[in-house]
Amino acid sequence: MNADTAEGLPEFLLQIMHAHGDALDFYRTVTDVRWTNVSPAGLIEPGERTGTYRTGLDDLLTDENGSSRISTEDYAVALIDEVEKPQHIGERFTVAY
Repeated sequence: MNADTAEGLPEFLLQIMHAHGDALDFYRTVTDVRWTNVSPAGLIEPGERTGTYRTGLDDLLTDENGSSRISTEDYAVALIDEVEKPQHIGERFTVAY
C-alpha cells in the first residue's frame, strides 16, 4: 500500500506508514549498520501455520484475487527464517501468501 494513496485510512495510521518510510529511507543511506526491513502483508491475523509463504521486495504481495495476507504463525516463521539464513541484508522485503 502506498502511504500517499491510502484512501480511507485514519490519520494516525498514515503517520505511522510515513514514519516507517522515512526510517527506510534513512537505512538506505547508512553503510556502517547491517539492517533488514520487513514490510508485512496487508492483513496479518491468527490462523494456521502452513510453513509456506512468498517473499518480495518493495511491492506489496497479493494473490490472484488481489488479497495480501498471511497468518501470524507463518509471518513469524518467515522472520525466523530471515534471521537464521539472511537473504535480505541491506534491503526491505515483504512476506505474504
